Amino acid sequence: MKKQTHIIKLKFCISIFLLHFLPFSFNNVVAGEHTKESGELTIKIEKRYLNLPISETSQSDKMTLSLDGKMLTWFKIKLAKEEPNYWMHYDVSNFLGKTITLSYEGDVESLNKIYQDDKFVGQDKIYQEEFRPQFHFSTMRGWINDPNGLVYYDGEYHLFYQHNPYDVDWGNLNWGHAVSRDLVNWEELPTALQIDELGEMYSGSAVVDYDNTSGLGKKDKPAMLAFYTVQCSDGQTQCMAYSLDKGRTWTKYKNNPILDTKMKGGTWHNRDPKVFWYEADKHWVMVLHEKDGHSIYTSDNMLNWEYQSHTSGFWECPELFELPIDGNKDNTKWVMSGASGTYMIGSFDGKTFTPETGKHYYASGYLYAPQTFNNIPAEDGRRIQVSWASIRHENMPFTGHMLLPVELSLRTTKDGVRMVCIPVNETKELFTPLLNEQLLTMQEANEKLNILLPSVDCLRVKGKIRLSHPTNAGMILDGQKILDYDMNFNRINGTFYSPQNFTSMELDFDLYIDRTSIEGFIDDGLYSFIIERKGEGAEKGISFWGLQDLTVEELTVYSVKSIW
Repeated sequence: MKKQTHIIKLKFCISIFLLHFLPFSFNNVVAGEHTKESGELTIKIEKRYLNLPISETSQSDKMTLSLDGKMLTWFKIKLAKEEPNYWMHYDVSNFLGKTITLSYEGDVESLNKIYQDDKFVGQDKIYQEEFRPQFHFSTMRGWINDPNGLVYYDGEYHLFYQHNPYDVDWGNLNWGHAVSRDLVNWEELPTALQIDELGEMYSGSAVVDYDNTSGLGKKDKPAMLAFYTVQCSDGQTQCMAYSLDKGRTWTKYKNNPILDTKMKGGTWHNRDPKVFWYEADKHWVMVLHEKDGHSIYTSDNMLNWEYQSHTSGFWECPELFELPIDGNKDNTKWVMSGASGTYMIGSFDGKTFTPETGKHYYASGYLYAPQTFNNIPAEDGRRIQVSWASIRHENMPFTGHMLLPVELSLRTTKDGVRMVCIPVNETKELFTPLLNEQLLTMQEANEKLNILLPSVDCLRVKGKIRLSHPTNAGMILDGQKILDYDMNFNRINGTFYSPQNFTSMELDFDLYIDRTSIEGFIDDGLYSFIIERKGEGAEKGISFWGLQDLTVEELTVYSVKSIW
């Protein structure tokens, strides 16, 4: 059928023809008006969700949602005309009793399959899918990437994130939202920030304005402020929204953008504001990626910002924070990092970051856009980070997940001061010991593993191996080498790593094995890696391997409790 892009409103009654397309019961009906010639569907909202059928073979076309003639949001969507590959959903609970309008630029026959229900398709089996990560946060449906707006407030950790609720690929970027009281178990909330007339919601950060410096709070209700980049048609600019109900609903600031950086320096790449309070000088700091690095802006009220300085050499998703060295709060340094996680150590006077080292890395692999929490209580004192794992999940209606929350610290090493990371203590509740052994030969260890774990779903394996020769050794899972320590070339899974003891033949490791990813922490967090779990061979199970003999000096195997 030829694509119809004009808008015509014609009533129709729900008929046997429409019921033919509905996958559930007679009660799951569209309360809407359209015809085959119409590019518009009007729906009186009586239930919580609009269920949206998706076909990977359909063209991606623009849909706009409006209420009383005002645009609510827009997105591009691959609506299915025939049998869908999977279903997405749109939460319309805020519009109960009201009539919204869907204007669609694609094949309008696809509108026939959209319907209302108090459940979304697949809700009864959510988090039970074959390739659903079991102890890493993933969104119910759609695409997920950069963590945004990490902030602690009133007993809750808030995780916002780049989210496409309508497809398993990048695009239609909104801010998804989840909360947790323990950094382990997460509750996914409705989309926090939706695409608007300015453009898509790119990455950013959030703070709690306890002193009401912005003037946006109310008595006993400090404002939570979210800072984000809008991808406009003519560049990227910085905007703000605020919430007075613990992040459940948001109001976009009426004078957006708060910092117009469109095409600054002749580039589109001015984005991802990280805002935090600088206590020494009592002002707010914004670190913003601009062209070839990170710029510093300052403000007294978070509404008006003044440029201060720039540090070259980083690409998007800026971070800047202070850490004590070896736990000594009287001896601190500042860390600046970008999207890859590479970082510099230096000093910061509230306006200028001065690097004192070159760039280093503490992790490699499927890690991107790490961000740390703002407003962690002083009595806690930890610097907690969450990163995105850019891993797809085969034949699933979702893509990507977050890595385990980790605590960052600075440690004195043989190479100087370096940043290390270990999973936060709260994650320990997920793991129950199944096996605890010491001083095993490789054959003895593998025999015990084979009896205990003939097949592996999710697992944690912690241990120490001692090589007999400076060759390769490690662990293998379902035919995939998940730990490959090449002592000859000093590489772990292909990345250079030099142990603290120059001549040591030992390696400490802690492997967190989920259904689609594996996180490995080496020597108590001095280095970590994230790889995709592939299951490359017919051989099942987990075992040690080595080009020469090795000794398993310590081995603890843990079962894993699902966070769902």
